[in-house]
Amino acid sequence: MSQREYIHDLIGVGFGPSNLALAVRLAENGGAPGAHCFIERQPEFGWHRGMLLDDSRMQISFLKDLVTMRDPKSRFTFINYLFERGRLQDFVNLKNFYPTRIEFHDYLRWVASAFDDQVHYGESVTQIEPVADESDPRTVTHLRVHSRDAQGKVRHRLTRALSVGMGGVPQIPAAFAALRDAAVIHSSNYLTTIGSVIGDGKGDTARRRVAVVGSGQSAAEVFIDLTRRFPHVDATLVMRAPALKPADDSPFVNEIFNPSFTDLIYSQPKDTRRSLLDTFRDTNYSVVDRPLIEQIYELLYVQNVSGTARHRLLNNCAIESVREVQGAHGNEIDMRLRDRMDGDARGECFDAVVLATGYRRDAHHALLDPLADALGKPVEQCEVARDYLLATPAHFQPRIYLQGCCEDSHGLSDTLLSILARRADEIAGSLEAGNNDNSFAVQTRTGAQTGVSGGRVAFAL
Repeated sequence: MSQREYIHDLIGVGFGPSNLALAVRLAENGGAPGAHCFIERQPEFGWHRGMLLDDSRMQISFLKDLVTMRDPKSRFTFINYLFERGRLQDFVNLKNFYPTRIEFHDYLRWVASAFDDQVHYGESVTQIEPVADESDPRTVTHLRVHSRDAQGKVRHRLTRALSVGMGGVPQIPAAFAALRDAAVIHSSNYLTTIGSVIGDGKGDTARRRVAVVGSGQSAAEVFIDLTRRFPHVDATLVMRAPALKPADDSPFVNEIFNPSFTDLIYSQPKDTRRSLLDTFRDTNYSVVDRPLIEQIYELLYVQNVSGTARHRLLNNCAIESVREVQGAHGNEIDMRLRDRMDGDARGECFDAVVLATGYRRDAHHALLDPLADALGKPVEQCEVARDYLLATPAHFQPRIYLQGCCEDSHGLSDTLLSILARRADEIAGSLEAGNNDNSFAVQTRTGAQTGVSGGRVAFAL
Protein backbone atom coordinates (compact mmCIF):
# COMPACT_ATOMS: atom_id res chain seq x y z
CA MET A 1 0.00 0.00 0.00
CA SER A 2 1.19 3.48 -0.76
CA GLN A 3 -1.28 5.48 1.31
CA ARG A 4 -0.72 6.34 4.95
CA GLU A 5 -2.92 4.51 7.41
CA TYR A 6 -3.75 5.21 11.02
CA ILE A 7 -2.28 2.68 13.44
CA HIS A 8 -4.07 1.90 16.70
CA ASP A 9 -2.26 0.77 19.81
CA LEU A 10 -5.13 -1.65 20.42
CA ILE A 11 -8.40 -2.69 18.85
CA GLY A 12 -10.92 -4.55 20.96
CA VAL A 13 -13.27 -7.06 19.35
CA GLY A 14 -16.52 -6.84 21.30
CA PHE A 15 -17.47 -4.28 23.91
CA GLY A 16 -18.99 -6.24 26.73
CA PRO A 17 -17.84 -6.03 30.36
CA SER A 18 -14.36 -7.45 29.60
CA ASN A 19 -13.28 -4.86 27.05
CA LEU A 20 -15.24 -2.18 28.93
CA ALA A 21 -13.10 -2.80 32.01
CA LEU A 22 -10.02 -2.67 29.80
CA ALA A 23 -11.16 0.62 28.24
CA VAL A 24 -11.43 2.12 31.73
CA ARG A 25 -7.95 0.93 32.66
CA LEU A 26 -6.40 2.18 29.42
CA ALA A 27 -8.07 5.57 29.83
CA GLU A 28 -6.37 5.94 33.19
CA ASN A 29 -3.01 5.49 31.45
CA GLY A 30 -3.72 8.41 29.13
CA GLY A 31 -2.41 8.06 25.60
CA ALA A 32 -3.09 9.74 22.30
CA PRO A 33 -6.71 10.28 21.21
CA GLY A 34 -7.82 7.36 19.11
CA ALA A 35 -5.01 5.10 20.30
CA HIS A 36 -7.61 2.50 21.29
CA CYS A 37 -10.92 1.59 19.68
CA PHE A 38 -13.50 -1.15 20.05
CA ILE A 39 -15.81 -2.82 17.54
CA GLU A 40 -19.18 -4.05 18.77
CA ARG A 41 -21.82 -5.76 16.63
CA GLN A 42 -24.75 -4.60 18.79
CA PRO A 43 -26.21 -1.19 17.88
CA GLU A 44 -25.67 -0.01 21.46
CA PHE A 45 -24.18 -1.30 24.67
CA GLY A 46 -26.02 -4.33 26.04
CA TRP A 47 -25.21 -7.11 28.46
CA HIS A 48 -27.39 -10.24 28.49
CA ARG A 49 -30.48 -8.21 27.63
CA GLY A 50 -32.44 -11.38 27.02
CA MET A 51 -32.18 -12.34 30.70
CA LEU A 52 -32.79 -8.99 32.42
CA LEU A 53 -35.76 -10.34 34.33
CA ASP A 54 -37.42 -7.93 36.74
CA ASP A 55 -36.54 -9.72 39.97
CA SER A 56 -33.27 -11.40 38.98
CA ARG A 57 -30.26 -10.42 41.08
CA MET A 58 -26.54 -10.49 40.56
CA GLN A 59 -24.72 -13.49 41.97
CA ILE A 60 -21.67 -11.46 42.95
CA SER A 61 -21.22 -8.49 45.25
CA PHE A 62 -21.47 -5.00 43.75
CA LEU A 63 -17.91 -4.51 45.02
CA LYS A 64 -16.79 -6.78 42.18
CA ASP A 65 -17.63 -4.11 39.64
CA LEU A 66 -15.35 -2.98 36.82
CA VAL A 67 -12.79 -1.20 39.00
CA THR A 68 -13.21 -1.44 42.79
CA MET A 69 -11.03 -4.49 43.38
CA ARG A 70 -8.02 -2.69 41.91
CA ASP A 71 -8.87 0.98 42.56
CA PRO A 72 -11.76 1.84 44.90
CA LYS A 73 -11.05 5.54 44.29
CA SER A 74 -11.99 5.33 40.60
CA ARG A 75 -14.91 7.42 39.40
CA PHE A 76 -16.26 4.32 37.66
CA THR A 77 -17.15 2.37 40.82
CA PHE A 78 -20.67 1.10 41.35
CA ILE A 79 -20.81 3.29 44.48
CA ASN A 80 -20.10 6.42 42.45
CA TYR A 81 -22.67 5.33 39.87
CA LEU A 82 -25.27 5.19 42.67
CA PHE A 83 -24.14 8.59 43.94
CA GLU A 84 -24.41 10.23 40.52
CA ARG A 85 -27.80 8.60 39.95
CA GLY A 86 -29.01 9.94 43.32
CA ARG A 87 -29.68 6.49 44.77
CA LEU A 88 -26.77 5.88 47.12
CA GLN A 89 -28.70 6.36 50.38
CA ASP A 90 -31.62 4.29 49.15
CA PHE A 91 -29.32 1.48 48.08
CA VAL A 92 -27.63 1.47 51.48
CA ASN A 93 -31.05 1.11 53.09
CA LEU A 94 -31.63 -2.07 51.09
CA LYS A 95 -28.87 -3.74 53.14
CA ASN A 96 -28.06 -5.95 50.16
CA PHE A 97 -24.74 -6.64 48.46
CA TYR A 98 -26.48 -8.01 45.36
CA PRO A 99 -28.16 -5.45 43.07
CA THR A 100 -30.73 -6.48 40.53
CA ARG A 101 -29.39 -7.49 37.15
CA ILE A 102 -31.30 -4.59 35.61
CA GLU A 103 -29.52 -2.08 37.85
CA PHE A 104 -26.09 -3.59 37.22
CA HIS A 105 -26.79 -3.44 33.49
CA ASP A 106 -27.59 0.25 33.90
CA TYR A 107 -24.29 0.69 35.75
CA LEU A 108 -22.41 -0.93 32.87
CA ARG A 109 -24.21 1.30 30.36
CA TRP A 110 -23.33 4.35 32.49
CA VAL A 111 -19.65 3.43 32.33
CA ALA A 112 -19.82 2.57 28.62
CA SER A 113 -21.28 5.97 27.77
CA ALA A 114 -17.96 7.55 28.75
CA PHE A 115 -16.31 5.71 25.84
CA ASP A 116 -18.79 6.34 23.03
CA ASP A 117 -16.09 8.08 21.00
CA GLN A 118 -13.96 4.91 21.06
CA VAL A 119 -16.63 2.34 20.21
CA HIS A 120 -17.91 1.53 16.74
CA TYR A 121 -21.34 0.08 17.44
CA GLY A 122 -23.30 -1.83 14.83
CA GLU A 123 -20.20 -3.32 13.19
CA SER A 124 -19.25 -6.98 12.93
CA VAL A 125 -15.62 -8.04 12.60
CA THR A 126 -15.37 -10.22 9.51
CA GLN A 127 -11.65 -10.99 9.33
CA ILE A 128 -8.33 -10.48 11.09
CA GLU A 129 -5.47 -10.29 8.60
CA PRO A 130 -1.70 -10.35 9.30
CA VAL A 131 0.32 -7.46 7.86
CA ALA A 132 3.92 -8.23 7.01
CA ASP A 133 7.03 -6.06 7.01
CA GLU A 134 7.69 -5.25 3.36
CA SER A 135 11.46 -5.50 3.76
CA ASP A 136 11.11 -8.82 5.60
CA PRO A 137 7.87 -10.56 4.48
CA ARG A 138 8.22 -13.26 7.10
CA THR A 139 7.87 -10.74 9.95
CA VAL A 140 4.32 -9.79 10.90
CA THR A 141 4.23 -6.29 12.36
CA HIS A 142 0.52 -5.45 12.52
CA LEU A 143 -2.98 -6.81 12.19
CA ARG A 144 -5.63 -5.45 9.86
CA VAL A 145 -9.15 -5.73 11.25
CA HIS A 146 -11.93 -5.90 8.69
CA SER A 147 -15.50 -5.08 9.73
CA ARG A 148 -18.89 -4.48 8.17
CA ASP A 149 -21.75 -2.33 9.44
CA ALA A 150 -25.51 -2.91 9.16
CA GLN A 151 -25.61 -1.06 5.81
CA GLY A 152 -22.90 -3.30 4.38
CA LYS A 153 -20.14 -0.70 4.46
CA VAL A 154 -16.74 -2.32 4.93
CA ARG A 155 -14.01 -0.78 7.07
CA HIS A 156 -10.37 -1.68 7.59
CA ARG A 157 -8.33 -0.70 10.63
CA LEU A 158 -4.69 -1.31 11.46
CA THR A 159 -3.48 -2.21 14.94
CA ARG A 160 -0.48 -3.63 16.71
CA ALA A 161 -2.49 -5.25 19.50
CA LEU A 162 -5.85 -6.99 19.70
CA SER A 163 -8.12 -7.71 22.66
CA VAL A 164 -10.68 -10.40 21.91
CA GLY A 165 -13.65 -10.11 24.29
CA MET A 166 -16.51 -11.53 22.25
CA GLY A 167 -18.37 -13.31 25.02
CA GLY A 168 -19.97 -16.70 24.72
CA VAL A 169 -21.89 -18.14 21.80
CA PRO A 170 -25.21 -19.84 22.66
CA GLN A 171 -24.80 -23.60 22.90
CA ILE A 172 -27.54 -25.26 20.86
CA PRO A 173 -27.73 -29.07 21.07
CA ALA A 174 -27.52 -30.62 17.60
CA ALA A 175 -30.98 -32.18 17.83
CA PHE A 176 -32.59 -28.77 18.29
CA ALA A 177 -30.36 -26.99 15.78
CA ALA A 178 -31.79 -29.25 13.08
CA LEU A 179 -35.35 -27.99 13.67
CA ARG A 180 -36.46 -25.42 11.12
CA ASP A 181 -39.97 -24.18 11.83
CA ALA A 182 -40.51 -25.07 15.47
CA ALA A 183 -40.36 -22.47 18.25
CA VAL A 184 -36.94 -23.08 19.80
CA ILE A 185 -35.10 -20.21 21.48
CA HIS A 186 -31.98 -19.94 23.58
CA SER A 187 -32.19 -18.35 27.02
CA SER A 188 -29.92 -15.53 25.80
CA ASN A 189 -32.87 -14.33 23.67
CA TYR A 190 -35.60 -15.23 26.12
CA LEU A 191 -37.01 -11.81 27.03
CA THR A 192 -36.78 -10.44 23.51
CA THR A 193 -38.38 -13.48 21.89
CA ILE A 194 -40.72 -15.34 24.24
CA GLY A 195 -43.68 -12.97 23.79
CA SER A 196 -43.79 -13.46 20.03
CA VAL A 197 -43.42 -17.22 20.44
CA ILE A 198 -46.23 -17.92 22.90
CA GLY A 199 -48.34 -14.75 22.70
CA ASP A 200 -50.10 -13.10 25.61
CA GLY A 201 -52.99 -15.56 25.86
CA LYS A 202 -55.62 -12.96 25.02
CA GLY A 203 -58.30 -13.99 22.58
CA ASP A 204 -57.07 -17.56 22.56
CA THR A 205 -58.33 -20.06 25.10
CA ALA A 206 -55.73 -22.68 24.17
CA ARG A 207 -52.93 -23.16 26.61
CA ARG A 208 -49.29 -23.23 25.56
CA ARG A 209 -46.90 -25.94 26.68
CA VAL A 210 -43.33 -24.70 27.09
CA ALA A 211 -40.32 -26.82 28.01
CA VAL A 212 -37.24 -25.31 29.61
CA VAL A 213 -34.15 -27.48 29.10
CA GLY A 214 -31.35 -27.14 31.64
CA SER A 215 -30.57 -27.36 35.33
CA GLY A 216 -28.69 -24.12 36.03
CA GLN A 217 -29.56 -20.61 37.16
CA SER A 218 -30.87 -19.47 33.78
CA ALA A 219 -33.15 -22.49 33.44
CA ALA A 220 -34.59 -21.93 36.90
CA GLU A 221 -35.11 -18.20 36.28
CA VAL A 222 -36.87 -18.82 32.95
CA PHE A 223 -39.08 -21.52 34.49
CA ILE A 224 -40.22 -19.24 37.33
CA ASP A 225 -40.76 -16.31 34.96
CA LEU A 226 -43.00 -18.44 32.72
CA THR A 227 -45.12 -19.52 35.68
CA ARG A 228 -45.51 -15.96 36.97
CA ARG A 229 -45.98 -13.83 33.87
CA PHE A 230 -47.88 -16.13 31.51
CA PRO A 231 -51.09 -17.57 32.99
CA HIS A 232 -51.79 -19.42 29.74
CA VAL A 233 -48.49 -21.35 29.85
CA ASP A 234 -47.89 -24.79 31.32
CA ALA A 235 -44.16 -24.88 31.99
CA THR A 236 -42.00 -28.00 32.27
CA LEU A 237 -38.41 -27.96 33.47
CA VAL A 238 -36.53 -30.84 31.79
CA MET A 239 -33.08 -31.80 33.08
CA ARG A 240 -30.63 -34.69 33.14
CA ALA A 241 -29.64 -33.99 36.74
CA PRO A 242 -31.45 -35.79 39.58
CA ALA A 243 -32.21 -32.50 41.35
CA LEU A 244 -31.65 -28.76 41.27
CA LYS A 245 -28.39 -28.21 43.14
CA PRO A 246 -27.58 -25.05 45.13
CA ALA A 247 -24.54 -23.01 44.15
CA ASP A 248 -21.70 -23.24 46.66
CA ASP A 249 -20.95 -19.61 47.49
CA SER A 250 -19.47 -20.18 50.93
CA PRO A 251 -16.55 -17.89 51.89
CA PHE A 252 -13.68 -20.37 51.62
CA VAL A 253 -14.93 -21.75 48.32
CA ASN A 254 -15.40 -18.22 46.95
CA GLU A 255 -11.67 -17.69 47.30
CA ILE A 256 -11.28 -19.53 44.00
CA PHE A 257 -12.37 -16.27 42.35
CA ASN A 258 -9.50 -14.32 43.93
CA PRO A 259 -6.65 -13.30 41.58
CA SER A 260 -4.25 -15.35 43.75
CA PHE A 261 -6.20 -18.49 42.83
CA THR A 262 -5.75 -17.65 39.15
CA ASP A 263 -2.00 -17.70 39.81
CA LEU A 264 -2.37 -21.09 41.48
CA ILE A 265 -4.43 -22.59 38.67
CA TYR A 266 -2.13 -21.26 35.96
CA SER A 267 0.98 -22.66 37.65
CA GLN A 268 -0.36 -26.23 37.69
CA PRO A 269 0.10 -28.98 35.08
CA LYS A 270 -2.87 -29.43 32.75
CA ASP A 271 -4.16 -32.55 34.51
CA THR A 272 -4.11 -30.78 37.88
CA ARG A 273 -5.86 -27.76 36.42
CA ARG A 274 -8.65 -29.97 35.10
CA SER A 275 -9.01 -31.70 38.45
CA LEU A 276 -9.29 -28.36 40.26
CA LEU A 277 -11.87 -27.10 37.76
CA ASP A 278 -13.94 -30.25 38.27
CA THR A 279 -13.67 -29.92 42.05
CA PHE A 280 -15.11 -26.42 42.05
CA ARG A 281 -17.49 -26.79 39.11
CA ASP A 282 -20.55 -26.50 41.37
CA THR A 283 -19.74 -22.85 42.03
CA ASN A 284 -20.74 -21.88 38.51
CA TYR A 285 -22.21 -24.67 36.35
CA SER A 286 -25.57 -26.45 36.66
CA VAL A 287 -26.30 -24.85 40.01
CA VAL A 288 -29.02 -22.49 41.23
CA ASP A 289 -29.28 -19.93 44.02
CA ARG A 290 -30.88 -21.58 47.02
CA PRO A 291 -33.80 -19.08 47.38
CA LEU A 292 -34.82 -19.76 43.79
CA ILE A 293 -34.73 -23.51 44.37
CA GLU A 294 -37.01 -23.01 47.36
CA GLN A 295 -39.41 -20.91 45.27
CA ILE A 296 -39.69 -23.67 42.67
CA TYR A 297 -40.18 -26.35 45.32
CA GLU A 298 -42.93 -24.32 46.99
CA LEU A 299 -44.63 -23.67 43.65
CA LEU A 300 -44.80 -27.38 42.90
CA TYR A 301 -45.90 -28.18 46.45
CA VAL A 302 -48.78 -25.67 46.37
CA GLN A 303 -49.91 -27.25 43.10
CA ASN A 304 -50.09 -30.63 44.82
CA VAL A 305 -52.17 -29.14 47.62
CA SER A 306 -54.65 -27.54 45.22
CA GLY A 307 -54.75 -30.56 42.94
CA THR A 308 -54.26 -28.41 39.81
CA ALA A 309 -50.80 -29.36 38.67
CA ARG A 310 -49.89 -27.29 35.62
CA HIS A 311 -46.13 -26.92 35.94
CA ARG A 312 -43.68 -29.82 36.22
CA LEU A 313 -40.09 -30.69 36.92
CA LEU A 314 -38.87 -33.72 34.98
CA ASN A 315 -35.53 -34.75 36.44
CA ASN A 316 -33.21 -37.60 35.41
CA CYS A 317 -34.41 -37.13 31.83
CA ALA A 318 -32.15 -37.69 28.85
CA ILE A 319 -33.43 -36.22 25.59
CA GLU A 320 -32.96 -39.02 23.05
CA SER A 321 -34.54 -37.42 20.00
CA VAL A 322 -36.41 -34.33 18.88
CA ARG A 323 -38.67 -33.89 15.89
CA GLU A 324 -41.25 -31.47 14.52
CA VAL A 325 -44.86 -32.61 14.29
CA GLN A 326 -48.01 -30.88 13.14
CA GLY A 327 -50.20 -29.74 16.03
CA ALA A 328 -53.42 -27.80 16.57
CA HIS A 329 -51.56 -24.49 16.63
CA GLY A 330 -48.86 -25.16 14.07
CA ASN A 331 -45.60 -27.01 14.43
CA GLU A 332 -45.00 -28.71 17.76
CA ILE A 333 -41.85 -30.21 19.23
CA ASP A 334 -42.01 -33.90 20.06
CA MET A 335 -39.27 -34.94 22.47
CA ARG A 336 -38.49 -38.52 23.33
CA LEU A 337 -37.26 -38.68 26.92
CA ARG A 338 -35.65 -41.59 28.71
CA ASP A 339 -35.51 -41.84 32.48
CA ARG A 340 -31.85 -42.22 33.41
CA MET A 341 -32.74 -44.22 36.54
CA ASP A 342 -35.22 -46.88 35.40
CA GLY A 343 -34.71 -46.68 31.62
CA ASP A 344 -38.36 -46.00 30.81
CA ALA A 345 -39.01 -43.93 27.67
CA ARG A 346 -41.80 -41.44 27.09
CA GLY A 347 -42.87 -38.88 24.53
CA GLU A 348 -43.69 -35.28 25.38
CA CYS A 349 -45.03 -32.59 23.03
CA PHE A 350 -44.47 -28.86 23.49
CA ASP A 351 -45.45 -25.71 21.64
CA ALA A 352 -42.09 -24.09 22.40
CA VAL A 353 -38.74 -24.91 23.97
CA VAL A 354 -36.35 -22.60 25.79
CA LEU A 355 -32.79 -23.92 25.81
CA ALA A 356 -30.89 -22.86 28.93
CA THR A 357 -27.95 -24.91 27.72
CA GLY A 358 -25.10 -22.49 28.30
CA TYR A 359 -22.48 -21.04 25.98
CA ARG A 360 -19.51 -22.06 23.89
CA ARG A 361 -16.28 -20.12 24.38
CA ASP A 362 -14.55 -20.92 21.12
CA ALA A 363 -15.78 -18.19 18.75
CA HIS A 364 -12.28 -16.67 18.71
CA HIS A 365 -10.96 -19.74 16.89
CA ALA A 366 -12.81 -18.92 13.68
CA LEU A 367 -12.02 -15.21 14.03
CA LEU A 368 -8.28 -15.80 14.34
CA ASP A 369 -8.08 -18.73 11.93
CA PRO A 370 -6.60 -16.58 9.10
CA LEU A 371 -3.55 -16.06 11.32
CA ALA A 372 -2.72 -19.78 11.48
CA ASP A 373 -0.06 -19.67 8.75
CA ALA A 374 1.65 -16.68 10.33
CA LEU A 375 1.49 -18.31 13.77
CA GLY A 376 2.70 -21.63 12.46
CA LYS A 377 -0.29 -23.49 13.90
CA PRO A 378 -4.01 -23.03 14.62
CA VAL A 379 -4.76 -20.57 17.39
CA GLU A 380 -6.41 -23.28 19.51
CA GLN A 381 -3.01 -24.96 19.74
CA CYS A 382 -1.27 -21.81 21.00
CA GLU A 383 -0.58 -21.39 24.70
CA VAL A 384 -1.88 -18.36 26.61
CA ALA A 385 0.43 -16.56 29.04
CA ARG A 386 -0.57 -15.59 32.57
CA ASP A 387 -1.31 -12.02 31.35
CA TYR A 388 -3.81 -13.47 28.81
CA LEU A 389 -1.38 -12.87 25.95
CA LEU A 390 -1.45 -15.45 23.17
CA ALA A 391 1.97 -17.03 22.81
CA THR A 392 3.31 -16.26 19.32
CA PRO A 393 6.60 -16.92 17.52
CA ALA A 394 9.31 -14.23 17.48
CA HIS A 395 8.48 -13.12 13.94
CA PHE A 396 4.84 -12.43 14.93
CA GLN A 397 4.99 -9.05 16.71
CA PRO A 398 1.32 -8.06 17.24
CA ARG A 399 0.00 -8.84 20.70
CA ILE A 400 -3.29 -10.75 21.00
CA TYR A 401 -5.11 -10.89 24.35
CA LEU A 402 -7.91 -13.36 25.01
CA GLN A 403 -10.65 -12.54 27.51
CA GLY A 404 -13.33 -14.96 28.62
CA CYS A 405 -12.02 -17.98 26.73
CA CYS A 406 -9.13 -19.11 28.95
CA GLU A 407 -10.97 -21.16 31.56
CA ASP A 408 -8.80 -24.22 30.98
CA SER A 409 -5.64 -22.30 31.83
CA HIS A 410 -6.85 -19.52 34.15
CA GLY A 411 -9.72 -21.10 36.07
CA LEU A 412 -13.47 -20.79 36.49
CA SER A 413 -13.33 -17.05 37.13
CA ASP A 414 -12.22 -16.40 33.55
CA THR A 415 -15.77 -16.23 32.16
CA LEU A 416 -17.17 -14.31 35.15
CA LEU A 417 -17.25 -10.71 36.31
CA SER A 418 -15.23 -11.37 39.46
CA ILE A 419 -11.80 -10.81 37.95
CA LEU A 420 -12.57 -8.10 35.38
CA ALA A 421 -10.84 -5.29 37.26
CA ARG A 422 -7.64 -7.19 37.92
CA ARG A 423 -7.53 -8.79 34.46
CA ALA A 424 -7.85 -5.37 32.83
CA ASP A 425 -4.97 -4.18 34.99
CA GLU A 426 -2.79 -7.13 33.96
CA ILE A 427 -3.54 -6.69 30.25
CA ALA A 428 -2.92 -2.94 30.39
CA GLY A 429 0.41 -3.54 32.09
CA SER A 430 1.38 -6.16 29.52
CA LEU A 431 0.34 -3.88 26.68
CA GLU A 432 2.39 -1.01 28.06
CA ALA A 433 5.42 -3.27 28.37
CA GLY A 434 4.92 -4.33 24.76
CA ASN A 435 4.65 -0.74 23.58
CA ASN A 436 8.02 -0.04 25.15
CA ASP A 437 9.57 -2.99 23.30
CA ASN A 438 11.80 -2.00 20.40
CA SER A 439 10.42 -4.89 18.37
CA PHE A 440 7.48 -2.69 17.38
CA ALA A 441 9.52 -0.65 14.92
CA VAL A 442 8.13 -0.46 11.38
CA GLN A 443 10.09 -0.69 8.17
CA THR A 444 9.05 1.91 5.58
CA ARG A 445 9.42 1.35 1.86
CA THR A 446 12.89 2.95 1.89
CA GLY A 447 14.06 0.64 4.64
CA ALA A 448 14.32 3.36 7.27
CA GLN A 449 12.71 2.69 10.62
CA THR A 450 9.69 4.64 11.78
CA GLY A 451 8.66 4.14 15.39
CA VAL A 452 5.03 3.21 15.80
CA SER A 453 3.92 5.01 18.92
CA GLY A 454 0.44 5.22 20.31
CA GLY A 455 -2.08 6.42 17.80
CA ARG A 456 0.38 7.93 15.36
CA VAL A 457 0.16 7.74 11.59
CA ALA A 458 2.75 5.51 9.95
CA PHE A 459 3.14 3.76 6.63
CA ALA A 460 1.01 0.66 6.34
CA LEU A 461 2.91 -2.32 5.06
